[in-house]
This record gives sequence, C-alpha cells and structure tokens, in this order.
Amino acid sequence: MAHPEHHNIPFGEAVKVWARIAALSFGGPAGQIAVMHRILVEEKKWIGEERFLHALNYCMLLPGPEAQQLATYIGWLLHKTKGGILAGTLFVLPGFLAIMVLSWLYALYGNLGAIEALFVGLKAAVLAIVFSAVRRIGSKALRNPAMWVVAASAFIAIFFLSVPFPIIIVVAALVGYLGGKSGLKAFEASGGHGSLGGTAVADRDTALGDHIPDHARPSLGWSLRISAVFLVLWLAPVAALLMIVPDSVFTEIATFFSKMAVVTFGGAYAVLAYVAQEAVENYGWLQPGEMLDGLGMAETTPGPLIMVTQFVGFMGAARNAGGLDPLVAGTLAAVLTTWVTFVPCFLWIFLGAPFAERMRGNVALSSAMTAITAAVVGVVLNLAVWFALHTIFEEVFEFRAAPLRFDLPVLSSLSLPALLLTVAAMVAMFRFKAGALTVIAACGVAGLVLGVAPL
Repeated sequence: MAHPEHHNIPFGEAVKVWARIAALSFGGPAGQIAVMHRILVEEKKWIGEERFLHALNYCMLLPGPEAQQLATYIGWLLHKTKGGILAGTLFVLPGFLAIMVLSWLYALYGNLGAIEALFVGLKAAVLAIVFSAVRRIGSKALRNPAMWVVAASAFIAIFFLSVPFPIIIVVAALVGYLGGKSGLKAFEASGGHGSLGGTAVADRDTALGDHIPDHARPSLGWSLRISAVFLVLWLAPVAALLMIVPDSVFTEIATFFSKMAVVTFGGAYAVLAYVAQEAVENYGWLQPGEMLDGLGMAETTPGPLIMVTQFVGFMGAARNAGGLDPLVAGTLAAVLTTWVTFVPCFLWIFLGAPFAERMRGNVALSSAMTAITAAVVGVVLNLAVWFALHTIFEEVFEFRAAPLRFDLPVLSSLSLPALLLTVAAMVAMFRFKAGALTVIAACGVAGLVLGVAPL
C-alpha cells in the first residue's frame, strides 16, 4: 500500500469535490454530514467509515458548526493546511452569498405577502429535509440498543427537562468512557451494522489509508504558529473596531459574535434562544419573530445553520447604519459577522485535530466520542421537533410542571398550508426519494401559489 501522504488525490479534483459538497449542503448539520459521508466515504472512498466518525465526534466537542469543521478537518487530512482552508471556506461561501442576497430582499421587501408565502413553502421543505437527515445520520450512529438508549435519554433530557446541551454531552462522554473502559462492545467505535444502504468502508481500503499522515502528527511548534496566525486574523479586526469606533453597531456585532464563537456548542439551534433574546431585547437588532425568518433562510440555503448570525448582523447594522446607506452597513456587518464566526473554527481544527488523530487508537476515548455522537442525534431530533412546532403552528406556549418544561402548540393556530406542504414534502422525500433541491423548489412554488389563493 502507498504511504498515506501519497494518496494521489489531485488538489484540483479536491476543489471540484468540495465545491460540489458545498452546493449540496442543505438541511442542517445532519443532512450536510450525510452528504459528506456519501461523497467522501461511499462514492470517492477518500476516507474510511471509522476515521470519518472519529473526526465527526471530535468536531461535536467543539464550539461552532460541526459540519463546516468536519469539512475543514477532512480537507486538512487530505491536503494539509491549504486543504483545510479550501474545504472550510467553500463550505461557507455558497450560503454566505445566498443569505446576503436574501437579506437584501428581506430588508427591501420583507413585508410583502408573496415573500411571506414563499417562506411558508421553504420552511415546510426544510422540515422534511431535517427529519430525513436525522434518520440517515441516526442510522449510522445508533447501531445497537445502547446507542438508542443514549439518544433517547438525550432527547428526553433536552426536550422535556430543558437540560443544557453541555451537560448532556458531558454525561454522554462519561457513560461512553466508562463503557469503553469496561470493554462493552456496544460502545466500540468499530461496532454496529455499517452504513445505511451499503457496507461500511474500511479505513485501509481508502485513499488515505488507516495510518496517521506525517503532517497530522502533533507538533508544539506548528500548533503555536498556526494558533498565532488565526488568533490575529480573528481578533485584530475586533481590536481595531474597539479602538476606532467603540460605540458603533459594528463593534457590538464583532464582540458579541466573537463571544458566540467560543460558546456555540451544539450548533445554531442550541444557541438560537440566546441569540434571539440578545438580538431582540438587548441590542434591538431584530423584531420579535424575525429570527425564525432568518433561520428559514439558513435552512433553505447551503451551508451551516449558524449562518443565521449573518442575517442578524445584517439587519442590526441596516437598522443602525449611522451615516451609511442601510444596505451598505448591512453588507459590511454581514461580512464582519461571518468573519468572527468562522475564523475561530479554523483555529479549533488546526490546533486540535493532530491530537484528535493521535487519540484514534484510545478505546476509552473513542467510546466516549461514540456516545457523544449518539447523544447528539437525540439533540438534533429535539431541534427538528422544535422547528416542526414553529412551522406547522403559528403559536406555541410553554408547559411547566416541575421538572417538566417544554413547548406545546396552540391547536387553533394550525397553519393548514404549512401542514399540507410539510406532509407533501415528507411523502416526496421518504416515499419517492425526491432530492432536497427538488423538494425545496416545489415547496417554494407551492407556498407562493397557496399564498395567492390561501385555503
């Protein structure tokens, strides 16, 4: 077998593949991870099943969008630092451009009935995509009864008991670590029933192989250099704004979303409530309810769901533009928000991935990560249910009866068009295996039609 550094994958081909993945990365992290798995593991066989899941488990531990970080991790494994930068940047770029255009349209025409009807259709499509993606990625992670128990426990804890996401992750990691330490096969990263729709691809049968490439081995000197570079790229603009315009909306955006980059464990949904509260009540960037519109944009465009922060930054600056044109201010703020949100993601990967690679042979640590992945399936299911409540019903209320605390719909607020579109989208995806882009386009058109002639 060739040495793993000599995998013979041309960088030009990698550019095309990562661009293809970025264009198809709809449906939130579960769908995006499934797309990467299908193309990189099953189709291209550039990386194996175990290595893919190990990288995913590491990314689940990090703040920020795990799908984008997974792309960066694998790109780095295949083509060193330039490969990581390529994969991570391309993963964000299509969504950034799409949300920028949608933000302009929203700022100019957001109150038009046609735009509102379009979003009803798009949200229905997204709901079907999210449930389809949960099923796909869950079928890979929930490979035995023990993993199902972990996932179910995570769902119950976060949906019914409002247990914070970090606590769920810590408990899952502890359970997995102890299970692996005890030699329980259910927690082994290599166990299970393989991939959905085919046999799992072994690491040794892939272009990368099953060994650690030389550039992926921990080096203190390299870690210090790469950390310094990305810390400067991340924090220099923030420091400049603090010194030059300390009281501007741009400084508020830079500092707020820089803090978010450090604490956004669990992805966009996990911090949605906090971001919405701060943006609406503290900073006054958004009106109540507009956060869901921004989330609809992020759901229906390729790229990480955390791109919703770009919309928040855009609207915040557009409404507090000072002497600038509102659209110019919004555009600059959108660029700034995206920069301080995603530059730290590269830092976490380049700094920690070599150490994560070194842990691949540690059974107990790998078992901890396996349990974390199962727990995240339960968390993502919770988020899918939350999104369903806010898509199909126009009003929800919080039910409280200690220790229970969860959202319930106001049945009289059922949106019949949203329900019909959601059912149709799910039938199309689950029964007829329609693609995500087809479902999104069809639901968008249907939403517009129903908006013109409501039921």
